[in-house]
Amino acid sequence: MKRLACLAIIAALAFAPAARADMKALEEAAKKEGELTWYIAHYTSEGAEELGAEFTKLYGVKVNVVRTTAQVAYQRLLQDLKNNQTICDVFSSTDVGHFVRLSAEGRFEKYVPENASKILPAFRNFDPAGFYHTTSAGLVVITYNTAKVKAEDAPKKWQDLLDIKWKGKVSTGHPGFSGYVGTWVLTMKNLYGWSYFDKLEKNKPQIGRSINDTVTALNAGERQVAAGADGSTLFSAARGNPLAVSYPSDGSVLIIAPSAIMKGSKRPAAAKLFMEYLNSVEAAKINAKHFAVPLRPEVPAPAGARPLSEVKTIRPTVAEISKGIPEVIEQWRDTFGN
Repeated sequence: MKRLACLAIIAALAFAPAARADMKALEEAAKKEGELTWYIAHYTSEGAEELGAEFTKLYGVKVNVVRTTAQVAYQRLLQDLKNNQTICDVFSSTDVGHFVRLSAEGRFEKYVPENASKILPAFRNFDPAGFYHTTSAGLVVITYNTAKVKAEDAPKKWQDLLDIKWKGKVSTGHPGFSGYVGTWVLTMKNLYGWSYFDKLEKNKPQIGRSINDTVTALNAGERQVAAGADGSTLFSAARGNPLAVSYPSDGSVLIIAPSAIMKGSKRPAAAKLFMEYLNSVEAAKINAKHFAVPLRPEVPAPAGARPLSEVKTIRPTVAEISKGIPEVIEQWRDTFGN
């Protein structure tokens, strides 16, 4: 037994330097490539830019951050593919259906980051085939302006937004632009049927594009309550704005957002290194700073946000998202006319 233990230790020691050498070689190759282009919908523009800047600081590789809403990023990517252009190196969307469709078409380069095995177990092996991986997570919750709504009067469940007292006071994003909103709309349809949105329409919500537009609407006092993202709302509140979140008793909508390397990337080493980085402790710290769910267990939930383990969460399956979001976008336009 002692001999076997010694052999195991020797094998582990022999393997560790090789793994580090491979990573070092990847870093050197990425530096030679010099840059990468990132189509990103996960974060606010500020959060995405900070993630890109930190990667450049760590590795000397420039990140061209192209931050848009999920559906706009997807359409931009499809246009690139139609024109036989490979502009995007790493694609990050909040609509999982994008990854299902693109993977089925063979559009991704298979790469399993070493760091993917180090994130929280709940987010590992999102794609068993290894083409796309969880790089961000967040929640859709009820948000409100604390200068206009007392905590005890804030909506406590999703159906509370249908109360006539919130007529002209609700803000949402648009599922035709935002993956967060698309997943929320699909979840509400699964829970309560489309009649939920027929009733919401009667309250005349203000509809932006990105889910982050709800933060602007609440801060401006244009609306008092919203279906908003926990991260961007709490980040704004930490800056002194009168915002707060209410975790709905019927479930906060959990958003799992992946990333993947585009097949034919002209900067494959930089793209692989960036995928490693997105699952790193350094990236998790920046995510926590911006009140997104930190994927690494070494990084605690940000102050003011509930740990995910203490939140009741709900979400559609990957198959439901892939089929359902395009359907609810059309239903949304029929109901709200935009």
